[in-house]
Amino acid sequence: MTCRLLLVDDHSLIRAGVRALVSDIPGYTVVGEADDGDQLLEQVRQLAPDIVLLDISMRSTSGLDALTQLRATGSTCKVLILSMHTDPDLIMRALESGAHGYLLKDATATELEQALVALRNGERYLSPAIAHTVINQALMRAQHGKQPGVDRHNLTARQLEILRLIVRGKSTREIAAGLGLSIKTVETHRSQIMKRLQIYDVAGLVLFAVREKIISLDD
Repeated sequence: MTCRLLLVDDHSLIRAGVRALVSDIPGYTVVGEADDGDQLLEQVRQLAPDIVLLDISMRSTSGLDALTQLRATGSTCKVLILSMHTDPDLIMRALESGAHGYLLKDATATELEQALVALRNGERYLSPAIAHTVINQALMRAQHGKQPGVDRHNLTARQLEILRLIVRGKSTREIAAGLGLSIKTVETHRSQIMKRLQIYDVAGLVLFAVREKIISLDD
């Protein structure tokens, strides 16, 4: 089934470039374009895209304002921010406003495809160039917060321990060796964590752990 994309950017050359790149990716098609955020809601209603590629800096209505308005309608379409901005606060605002991914405009065609595949599969995507900065920014915001209790997330102490190791980037094998567990046991815990939190990708787990103060700068 073809994934339907809507391009929203006030630069026609950017839209043309993205459209050309998408045309070379099997399973994706551009069904519409808009040159300002104030056109987003109407285009989404008319075209029912699966994914919106949205610029942040546009005349009249900014991408962030348009994103907030879109989320207020209850729309379930995924939003991939496509921007030149690398400011951590701006990126966090986009994610907190409901964006599912953030891709820099100097990304390669391969990275664009990876981002689209991730969003299509219900995952989140951050350009590798900004992922570390964003996580650090989120940790800075969370460092003074109170650590939540186990019951708050319906996770056991062992699952919280494994979650912290997952978001630190430890592999299943490393977690098993470090905790003296079998790989199968760790995989079972990992699956249960994702099921209980309804988060099925590592990027989503990282954002959750940061937001809920499960990890801190000391981690």
